[in-house]
Parts: sequence; structure tokens; C-alpha cells
Amino acid sequence: MAPAMEDIRRAQRAEGAAAILAIGTSTPPNAVYQADYPDYYFRITKCEHLTDLKEKFKRMCEKSMIKKRYMYLTEEFLVQNPNMCAFTAPSLDARQDIVVPQVPKLALSASTRALKEWGRPKSLITHLIFCTTSGVDMPGADYQLTRLLNLPPSTKRLMLYQQGCFAGGTVLRLAKDLAENNASSRVLAVCSEITAVTFRGPDETHLDSLVGQALFGDGAAAVIVGSDFDPLLEPPLFSLVSASQTILPESEGAIDGHLREIGLTFHLLKDVPGLISRNIERCLTDAFKPFGVRDWNSIFWVAHPGGPAILDQVEEKLGLDKGKMAASRHVLAEYGNMSSACVLFILDEVRRRSAEGGMVTTGEGFDWGVLFGFGPGLTVETVVLRSFPLGNGE
Repeated sequence: MAPAMEDIRRAQRAEGAAAILAIGTSTPPNAVYQADYPDYYFRITKCEHLTDLKEKFKRMCEKSMIKKRYMYLTEEFLVQNPNMCAFTAPSLDARQDIVVPQVPKLALSASTRALKEWGRPKSLITHLIFCTTSGVDMPGADYQLTRLLNLPPSTKRLMLYQQGCFAGGTVLRLAKDLAENNASSRVLAVCSEITAVTFRGPDETHLDSLVGQALFGDGAAAVIVGSDFDPLLEPPLFSLVSASQTILPESEGAIDGHLREIGLTFHLLKDVPGLISRNIERCLTDAFKPFGVRDWNSIFWVAHPGGPAILDQVEEKLGLDKGKMAASRHVLAEYGNMSSACVLFILDEVRRRSAEGGMVTTGEGFDWGVLFGFGPGLTVETVVLRSFPLGNGE
């Protein structure tokens, strides 16, 4: 009996390593330009009398290195829901009315693009991972997306709520485990984030909240992950070599979020860029030691751009060449901080730059790469990637 059961167990598992087979991204149509945002923000929240605070916010926006962001929230909606413009006023119902239907719809757009690139029947999708920090409902956004995409009702779903900015790495870690432990599986992993749950007016005693108002934007990204693929039928983009999660030492309370009647509030209570930069090399060493990689300039980078200071301090700490963070900086500039979806946008940007630059691999010409997600905890997700030749990957 035991050998037979072992044979069954082995037959249930895939043989090869998991790989990302397609990527799709999407944003709402409403673009908000950072240069204009301080005037708009203080006008719509009826706080133009707070002139000193407005000047501080202008400086935050200028230092953010963001050119534009995309948001579902429009002036018309905020005028109709003035409680959302206050710093603390009951407004969760109005926020839920936006995010509950719109989070899966934005995910639908990104998923449709990923499925189109993949080019295989969507009936072959066996698992769905859905991640959002925007709203909570039952049945969840995973159920809604399954219905919107008309996926098989037998699709195995996993819903991740309230994880935060590190969770783009989390969905890849989970997708890798599912793909490698379930033969013939294909995993659709989606991150969809809408800032309507966190938007609020300014407050003179809570500048950390104002930082969030200067950084966050809306976006969704989807990837399809599988093992044992035929590269002629499913050209791979990036191999998911390993994935790990850790809580940084002495970081408790660095980033907190609390869902209340006033919506989701974020609090930055410690030096987040400093905590990350002081611990980043240990994360890299632990992740790459099995593969003999020690030169951090010899890999391509996908780092969550929580803000420009994080990227700056990591670069300085590791002595990275100029341009190593170019894809992360580009996504921050063009979309802002989209929480969990950000790193998947950056992956898409890396492979786009690789193809347009005539490079030999999907990883900007490099073999090995790293994806970092940073978020509440302070939690770090580290995913070791390996690129494919562009002849296979594009």
C-alpha cells in the first residue's frame, strides 16, 4: 500500500520549476498629474486655509518622483461623498460601494490581457489567487473575478485581503507552490488595488497620512504561472527559482494599517527606508547563497518602490550601478505606489525594456534576478528569478 500511495503522490506533482508565462496590467482611465495634485487635493477637501500644510504637501509631491497616478476617485464622486474628504468621518460604506465592484472589474481587465498573451484556453486555468488591500466582502473578489472571466466553477480559489505592499511577492510565492505541487496546473495570480479605501483629507498632526496621499495610485496586474510547460506553446518569461518571507528585526510598528468606520488608515512609525537598507544584504545573501551569486550588480532588479528614499538607500547600501532600479523608478514615476500590484508592473517593464533594447534575455540581459516586496510588518518577500532567452520569452 505504501509504495502505491507514494506513486500517487508523485503523480500529483509537477516535475519542472514554476515559471511566469504571461503578464497583464491595467489602470483606471482617470489620470492625476502630480504637479497639479496639491491644489486639487486641498481644494476638494476644503482645506485651502491650511497654507503651511499645503506647502509641505507640495514638497512631498515634488520629492516623490511621481509624474502621474491613476485613480477611480473623481471630483464628482468626492463632492457627493464629503465624508471621504474629511480626515476622520464615517465613510466606510461609500468606500465599499466603490471598491467591492471595481476591484474585480479592474482585475478583469488585467487578467484578460494576461490570458490573451498566454494564448491558451482559459478553461485550462486550475487555480486563482486574488490579492487586494481594497475592501472586504463575501463572496470575495476571487469569486467575482471567476464569474466575470467565466472560469470553470471548479477553479480552486485563494483570497488574500489586507496584506499590503509586500503581497506582490506573496502571490508569486503561493503560485509557485501551487504550480509545482499540482501536475498540469495553471495559476492565475492577480493583484488589484484601488485607493478609494485610503483617501482622506489632511491633518496637521498626522503627516504620515499625508505621505500616503502623495504616493498611492490605482492599478491591477495579473500573471499566469505554471510548470512542465512546452516553450513552443507557452513561451516562458521568468522562472520562479525560490521564494521566501521574513519580518525584519526591530521593525514592529514600522508600517501599520487599520480598517475603521473612517476607512483604511496607514501609519508610518519608523524609518522604513533605513530598516530596509540595513537588512537588504542579509535577505540577498540568504536567497542567493545556494546559487553562488554574490555580485548584486550581476542580477536584474524588481524592487517595490514604496517611495524614492527606499530605492535610493538600497542602491547606496549595496553600491548598485546607476540604472539597476530604472524599471522600478519608471513604474513609480508613471503610476505611483500601487501597493501589491507594483512589482508585477515592474516585471512587465523589465521584459519590455529587454525586448526593446535587443537584449539576450528577458531579464535585461542578465541570467539571475531578484524581486522584493516591502510592506506592513515590516515584512519582506524575496523571490529569486531566472530569465529566459528572448527567443523563447517573447
